Amino acid sequence: MSKPKVVIGMSGGVDSSVAAWLLKEQGYQVTGLFMKNWQEDDTEQYCSSRKDFLDAVSVAERIGIDIEAVNFAEEYKDRVFSYFLQEYEAGRTPNPDILCNTEIKFKAFLDHALSLGAEKIATGHYAGVRQTKEGFELLKARDLTKDQSYFLHRLTQEQLSKAIFPLQNLLKTEVRQLAENIGLHNYAKKDSTGICFIGERPFREFLNRYLPSKPGPIFDDAGRHLGEHMGLVFYTLGQRKGIGIGGSKNGSGEPWFVARKDMDSNSLYVVQGHEHPWLKTVRVHSQQPHWIAGSPPAENISLAAKTRYRQQDAACHLKQQDTLSFTLEFDRAQWAVTPGQSAVVYADNICLGGGIIAA
Repeated sequence: MSKPKVVIGMSGGVDSSVAAWLLKEQGYQVTGLFMKNWQEDDTEQYCSSRKDFLDAVSVAERIGIDIEAVNFAEEYKDRVFSYFLQEYEAGRTPNPDILCNTEIKFKAFLDHALSLGAEKIATGHYAGVRQTKEGFELLKARDLTKDQSYFLHRLTQEQLSKAIFPLQNLLKTEVRQLAENIGLHNYAKKDSTGICFIGERPFREFLNRYLPSKPGPIFDDAGRHLGEHMGLVFYTLGQRKGIGIGGSKNGSGEPWFVARKDMDSNSLYVVQGHEHPWLKTVRVHSQQPHWIAGSPPAENISLAAKTRYRQQDAACHLKQQDTLSFTLEFDRAQWAVTPGQSAVVYADNICLGGGIIAA
């Protein structure tokens, strides 16, 4: 019995390229799909979609699969970018990659793939999916340094039931070695960082094109006026570089960190020292909860969570407030917990879901 038809998202990078090859080797009927998600000022200077597409086509030819391109720029602008701007304008720091996965890669892309007759979709994410008697579970990848379950924690049972993650059990070094062994020209291609519409461009310059700049005062924890900020939208909690006050204001010589943003008074508060109390919290409130199993985990079990990507899992307990919010109480204080980011909850290597961190 032949394996089902799979449409895989191919970005031109090494991860999705090897994932496509693995699926072909495993006997799936594989078609590649290149997604264009950003239309405005798509130039070689900042966004390399044309080069990425040519890389994806070259890989498809090498491994012997068909590939097509589809433009989701309008959907991206409506479902992801508008949210991105709203969150920054409200003083929060959003994570558009999470919304891109739920709204574009596992919704618009999934719908398109199904219309092509696919039974499954695949991506080059470092994560895993497992079916149990109770449903589908989202798992961490074997390569914990590359694990991307954090970005996938808002997927539903229906979305996971259609998903394949071929790189679940591979280390990044093994992926690159495989790519070289099978003759893929992009085996050493640099990983993309961030979201394409920002790329390597100056972030403040980009954001200022869409949101008005509202300068205001900078204060320290004693209420002393230290200078002027360029607009609260340009700063995030825990930020060290680019604050613009320079020097040591109290002689301690320790660096300054953004600690608070007061949207009502348009004031930015900074503190000195990585371990300042204003940067630490043991209780994190989250809204818009999403639980992959359909219901929250029990409150009396030990869990772990991370409040930002690339953070070590931290032991915690969950307190369910209601269907619209929950609170995580950590065993140890967490650093620079940032409204707008996501608190993602785990039970060992199973990603249970999470929510958006509230102020």
